[in-house]
Amino acid sequence: MTWRKTIPWSFVVFRFLLGPALFLAAREPAIASAWMGVMIVAGFVSDIYDGVLARRWGTASSALRIADSGVDIVFYLGVLAALVQRHWPAIHARLGLIAAVLALEGINVLVSFIKFRRMASYHSYAAKFWGFLLAVATFTLLMFGQGTWLLTLALAWGIVNELEVLAMSLLLPVWTPDVKTLARAIAIRRQVLARQSERHIAAG
Repeated sequence: MTWRKTIPWSFVVFRFLLGPALFLAAREPAIASAWMGVMIVAGFVSDIYDGVLARRWGTASSALRIADSGVDIVFYLGVLAALVQRHWPAIHARLGLIAAVLALEGINVLVSFIKFRRMASYHSYAAKFWGFLLAVATFTLLMFGQGTWLLTLALAWGIVNELEVLAMSLLLPVWTPDVKTLARAIAIRRQVLARQSERHIAAG
């Protein structure tokens, strides 16, 4: 494996390890919340650059995209666990929103595996914005103990993002990575169905 493949994969593995590390750090009172804030920023940056570098170097693959999406779940569960440990009142007040996000994520994983036999990997603009909002909200809460409204906003946007993912999975006839918007998913569906119709007419 060349270094151009190794570096994006290293970012994915790094973020995978950060999830449990955040949970363990939050359980230790001696570890300052500021360090966990730094870890969240590092995870967010790695989430950006694993894809950016892989596409720039031509080393993006289905395996990398799927691993990236799966690791995001592990990382943000670690973030949630850290917030539960350090800021339970803020989490308790938003349990309904958190439950909705987690339930929709579970539904999306199930739908994707039933329909495509693999995890969806759309990396949409809505998902990127959700990652940004979540990073800012959790960083602000851990570092300064403030900004709970940002957490509410991030969770609400998370629900919007999960609904878009579900709509994409239901619309797309075949597994397709890097679908940036719902409009793009609709366009891909039309293209695929048009090609299938043309082949059916030619075969008939």
